[in-house]
Amino acid sequence: MAERSFAKEVEDLKLGEGDLFRGEGILAITKALLQSGVAYVGGYQGSPISHLMDVLADANDILDDLGVVFQSSASEATAGAMLSASVMYPLRGAVAWKSTVGTNVASDALSNLASGGVTGGAMVIVGEDYGEGSSIMQERTHAFAMKSQMWLLDPRPDQACMVNLIEKGFQLSEASNTPVMLQVRVRSCHMTGEFECKDNKRPEFTLRDAMNNPERDLGRIVLPPAAYEHEVEKIKVRMPAAIDFIRDQKLNEFFGPTGKEKTGKTGLIVVGGMYNSTIRALQFLGLCDAYGNSRVPIYVMNVAYPTIKSEVDAFCEGLDAVLMIEEGQPEYIEQSISTVLARTKSPTEVHGKDYLPMGGDYTAAVLTEGIGRFLEDHEPKQLGNRAPVPDPVPILTNPVIERLGEVVPARPPGLCTGCPERPIFAAMKMVFEETGTHHVSADIGCHLFSILPPFNLGATTMGFGLGPASAAAFNVKGAKRSISIMGDGGFWHNGLTSGIGNAVFNKHDGVFVIVDNFYSSATGGQDILSSRALNKRRNTNNSIVDAVKGIGAKWVRQVDHTYDVTRMRDVLNEALTTDAEGPKIIVASSECMLNKQRREKPKVAKAIKGGQRVIKEKFGVDEDVCTGDHACMRLSGCPSLSIKELDDPLRDDPVASIDDTCVACGNCGEVADAAVLCPSFFRAEVTHNPTGWDRFRARFSGSVIRYLQDRREKRAVSFEA
Repeated sequence: MAERSFAKEVEDLKLGEGDLFRGEGILAITKALLQSGVAYVGGYQGSPISHLMDVLADANDILDDLGVVFQSSASEATAGAMLSASVMYPLRGAVAWKSTVGTNVASDALSNLASGGVTGGAMVIVGEDYGEGSSIMQERTHAFAMKSQMWLLDPRPDQACMVNLIEKGFQLSEASNTPVMLQVRVRSCHMTGEFECKDNKRPEFTLRDAMNNPERDLGRIVLPPAAYEHEVEKIKVRMPAAIDFIRDQKLNEFFGPTGKEKTGKTGLIVVGGMYNSTIRALQFLGLCDAYGNSRVPIYVMNVAYPTIKSEVDAFCEGLDAVLMIEEGQPEYIEQSISTVLARTKSPTEVHGKDYLPMGGDYTAAVLTEGIGRFLEDHEPKQLGNRAPVPDPVPILTNPVIERLGEVVPARPPGLCTGCPERPIFAAMKMVFEETGTHHVSADIGCHLFSILPPFNLGATTMGFGLGPASAAAFNVKGAKRSISIMGDGGFWHNGLTSGIGNAVFNKHDGVFVIVDNFYSSATGGQDILSSRALNKRRNTNNSIVDAVKGIGAKWVRQVDHTYDVTRMRDVLNEALTTDAEGPKIIVASSECMLNKQRREKPKVAKAIKGGQRVIKEKFGVDEDVCTGDHACMRLSGCPSLSIKELDDPLRDDPVASIDDTCVACGNCGEVADAAVLCPSFFRAEVTHNPTGWDRFRARFSGSVIRYLQDRREKRAVSFEA
């Protein structure tokens, strides 16, 4: 169950010639693929292109009508290898994944694909997840494009431009027999806009045609001696063909004064994805109007690689200095521009990272400061006469105002309310109280939040599905065993072989916890092999336990309700102390609460609205019993657990409190019970649309409770007397 349905939006994918498309960038990308006559699409989900996979899944009927094959790939490597269909046949294919982490996984397949080259257009759509909002290491796709000689498109964040670049990208791939990478950032994926549509195209050559008419070209197979010739072919044949196509089709763009219109001595060279932020910065500097008309010449590189020498020379002619705007490091494009101008002995100075940060997001504020300093040094008249910055007005001393200037306390990201992974780590903390701390190898996924407070578990994270593999070196006898954590998504991605298979083969003595929450939850709730939901187009309900036993694991335990903290604690303790040889594998299963709520809440709301009797559970804390110790929070960290100040002057510490975001998972109470903390947690049932019997029972129990309360108060009064 994906986190969002695009069932309504995908109807716009049927729009034809002359129709106006309006919607999110992700939908525009899908429409562009259909207009380009793509024959097959694959990929692996991950921000910021997760929704692309969701759109394609919801558009299955449209794809079927066009004869387009869509496959949700097992990993990025699977998706990358899928593009081999375009090597021998004139098939247009596209795959998608998340940023450099996905490219790293697919690198072997992509290297071979780029070496032999392609016959049909092959495109890799990369969600370039770079900057403060990223969840991965700060690297760029650009390095891989240069290394393997794949052309890199970075379209200006405008839907018409993005759609055009996708269509032209396939043509570029075919014209140069080279796979093309197209990177889109978070803002491009989720911005809304419009463009004029074309009719969708059925692939001129289909996968069935290829299967029925197999072809084979020894020159495209990556084996010596052909492999030695591929490198030369890339430089002498493919790159010149690509450069000619890029230049002739005007894929790069020029804005602002050009040619004889140039009156200034400075200009900006901008990688496509940075264009909108650059325009905003120029507006702040008074150098651009609200419609994007710039007074400064701008060369937009929608093709980030390769660099088109003739366009750079033409743009820099007559300019004293240019500022290259590209996020991240190293400054690949700045170096390339510098090389081009140096070889032609151009007098134009190239600047970039000397005015802009080497790392981090290039927001409008960052660019405003950097471009402003560049112009102050090289063409201050562009900035006009500006009033001097006034001295700051002194602020009267005020404790409240002073507190506003303090740093906001850090609030680390954490697991969702009711997450079934929370009790796993609570149980692990309890075990560590008895056995001492163990080395924990973490993994990519929701469970990675266990590294942060309140759990503070995990020492390393090496990649998706590599939690068990990153503990491989700890296969030694010692007083303690290493613990590895991996999610079900990572398990099916590559963890079964690289982690569990490796541990079985090497008789690893460690403990391996596989967190099974029924979906690839961290990327949006897509189904995977072990999903327990029925999927008409996929084969689900495949057991993780059966899989690990099938490759030789002997000590395997299934905990099918992770909220049972006592059971979870006991199984962990057994795994850490047993004399059994080989890997100790625990499959901890409970449905992702976020997905469960997405499914159940609409059903419950509909039932209540329809007058049906519905019982909803609600948890709370008895303020009279709570001691204010807050150990429940230290062992749970649930966002619905907070603190509440009491008016009682005899109670110094605030008590625990459960707010309305509680989903009644019961974890807090289970943790409190398992850790022998306190009996202050209670569970209540709220009945909607009660029956007559419900009302009678409520009145009767209420009268009994009031009677007992009155009797207790009378006894207290008599005792005081």
